[in-house]
Amino acid sequence: MSFPETFKALSDPTRREILNILKDGSLPAGEISDHFHMTGATVSHHLAILKNADLITDRRSGKFIYYELNLSVFEEVLNWFQGFLDKENNGDEK
Repeated sequence: MSFPETFKALSDPTRREILNILKDGSLPAGEISDHFHMTGATVSHHLAILKNADLITDRRSGKFIYYELNLSVFEEVLNWFQGFLDKENNGDEK
């Protein structure tokens, strides 16, 4: 995982909404696109950025591509943030 790629992917509200949509489980690209007022190509571009950041994975089933969250990356980011909170809670100061 690359933190710069992860944070770049998370910086866009459309991509954050895609992640929110995928919280309930995997969906094909067409169903994800149905949530937005933009072209399928634009949604595909956002999906590619999320996939490149390893925030989502994809799998082909017949003629459909299903996308789902890659929770391990979210766990890594949370652990990184937790490191700041742990230092603050333990009274460590710089």
